[in-house]
Amino acid sequence: MSSASAFSRLVRFVPKSNTTKVLIGQPTQQELDIGAAVRKGQEVAAHVFSGSSVLAPGQNTGATETIERILSPLAQNEVGTIRCIGLNYKQHAAEVKMDMPTIPTVFMKPSTTLADPWPAQTILPKLTQADDCGDYESELAIVIGQTAKNVSEADAMNYVLGYTAANDISSRTSQLNQSQWSFSKGFDGACPIGPTLVSTSIVPDPCKLRIRGLKNGNVDMIFSVPKLVSFLSQGTTLPAGTVIITGTPAGVGLGRKPKETLREGDEFAVEILPHIGTLVNVFKNEV
Repeated sequence: MSSASAFSRLVRFVPKSNTTKVLIGQPTQQELDIGAAVRKGQEVAAHVFSGSSVLAPGQNTGATETIERILSPLAQNEVGTIRCIGLNYKQHAAEVKMDMPTIPTVFMKPSTTLADPWPAQTILPKLTQADDCGDYESELAIVIGQTAKNVSEADAMNYVLGYTAANDISSRTSQLNQSQWSFSKGFDGACPIGPTLVSTSIVPDPCKLRIRGLKNGNVDMIFSVPKLVSFLSQGTTLPAGTVIITGTPAGVGLGRKPKETLREGDEFAVEILPHIGTLVNVFKNEV
């Protein structure tokens, strides 16, 4: 049942040699943070794979291409509905003054929220601009590699293809005014992911990854990756390509004093190290 493939890190990208193409490849420099490097204008090369999707990447063709633009690891038509976990970090629950859940809190984002890293523009909706309530959340994302249903925690990791970074962009006024969170977190482009998809083979324990949000820590998950995959698959089919975002650590704008919000021109980076790298988003107002 293993979804393991012959890769350690994959990037979906547009090559400089032909900007009409979309390729799958593996960065030539194994430990390079490609999101940060591309943002700085550095040249980043990747070994090109024969497949057209991270779900079926194929094999290394021997060709090498220079990255012009990083794309989200999955296309919108590959992810279905994005499953999201709220309040999955002890310190975040404390900063927003909410009780820790005893079972995972689940909400969903539509596939239209999926978005690319910089240089794609990350849009702040008019509704969010109206009362300056845009917020960021730095999250570890799980990508399911094969169809999962009624999976046990013991078997759950056999269904995980790998990990990437996500920014769960939120409109806090709408979130706090409603009992359900899907509307306030479901705007177009409100779930950028990337820059790489990292295989479970090089991340045996995702709780040892370090997550930081950087605007202009150690992971302290309440519910583990196997617990989340198992829980979400009970009575529900998780097709290959399903993205699960696992909740934000402490440090969101809502919890800061004074409160911080996202505005046009702001740059926010989700850094998950080692291996995954930095997801960079630069914000622009919807007009």
